[in-house]
Amino acid sequence: MQRDALPFYRVMAYISGVFLIILCVAMFIRYGPADDPSMSHVVSPIHGWLYVVYLVAAGLLVYQRRWTGTAAVLIALAGTVPLASFFSERYVVKRARVEARVR
Repeated sequence: MQRDALPFYRVMAYISGVFLIILCVAMFIRYGPADDPSMSHVVSPIHGWLYVVYLVAAGLLVYQRRWTGTAAVLIALAGTVPLASFFSERYVVKRARVEARVR
């Protein structure tokens, strides 16, 4: 029996979204008035690896639901814009639930 990829995607969307916001704060601290790169040196690699896991979660979801390549690209790009992963997560969950009711 195959596990549903939706819960894994949801968790990764929230985690990567939170770390993207933290990364934006770290970049402001690094290049802003404080001029302190220490926070961004820690947060940047963590966010990078979490984004890779987010892409894997999105890929599994798209493959499992047999969605188009356009949907895959849009979901992947949502992880690069601050706050967009939260909105895309809600859209993806709504779409997945509607399709589950239809089948």
